Amino acid sequence: MQKRVIYLLLVLCVSLQVDAQEMNARVTINSSQVQGTNKQVFTTLQNALTEFINNRKWTDATFSVNERIESTFTINISEQQDNAFKGTLQIQARRPAYNSGYSTNLLNFQDRQIDFDYIEFEPLEYTENVLNNNLTAVIVFYVYVILGLDFDSFSPLGGAAFFQTAQQVVTLAQAQSNWVGWKAFESNSNRHGVITALTDNTSEAFRNMWYQYHRRGLDEMAANPDRGRTTIIEALPALKEVKSARPTSVVLQMFADAKLTEVVAIYSKATNQEKKEGYDLLSDIYPTQGTVLEALKK
Repeated sequence: MQKRVIYLLLVLCVSLQVDAQEMNARVTINSSQVQGTNKQVFTTLQNALTEFINNRKWTDATFSVNERIESTFTINISEQQDNAFKGTLQIQARRPAYNSGYSTNLLNFQDRQIDFDYIEFEPLEYTENVLNNNLTAVIVFYVYVILGLDFDSFSPLGGAAFFQTAQQVVTLAQAQSNWVGWKAFESNSNRHGVITALTDNTSEAFRNMWYQYHRRGLDEMAANPDRGRTTIIEALPALKEVKSARPTSVVLQMFADAKLTEVVAIYSKATNQEKKEGYDLLSDIYPTQGTVLEALKK
């Protein structure tokens, strides 16, 4: 009997290892700007979104529990009128660097156009090729963007299928005339702008750089810091290529928000010549980031 119990526990552990969901998200609903309303609805929504993201299997890939993608979704509600809500969404996602205790940002992005209807206890549902709620559409979109960035960081252009799914979400959402944040030309940094920047003909240089930066750079640094740092430094000129082709591409700002502080830290062990070249390169791409880049001049 004892052996059987041990066997069943081992089977359970193995099954958890090979069939875990991909996302390990923490959802926060901040309603401090909204006064005089039923605050319980925000707790209900927070719990529902947490379950929606974390309990769904988003890919056919095998994830172990410790491989789940750490992320946070913070919705700041600025307006509420009955069941209609407006606000912003801050999305962050991270992945560990190989053989280290360090986690690196994949995404640190603010969506400024969150506008949705929600009735407390209403189930959050998503069926492929069917969108019936703007909030779930937004969440699904960013889950697939995160998956694309994560898979791109492990293999060249490995996230293509997930970016394609995010593109399909945008196309479906555009059919809803009253949903904001999805349409072309509204903003180069809305959801349409994000997925266009990740899939258009200028994206390949950025995405190949993304792979070099993570898999052949950060993941090498525990074993060989100099080789990993050199690989990252050699990959960064791709950002200049992106800016030359599309100066307003949102991926440039996405990279800055997620990576620029980390890049400066990586350069801290570089030679003086490398620091100078890095400063010249990055200050040309990010002329407003002088405070962050100042450390490269020391």
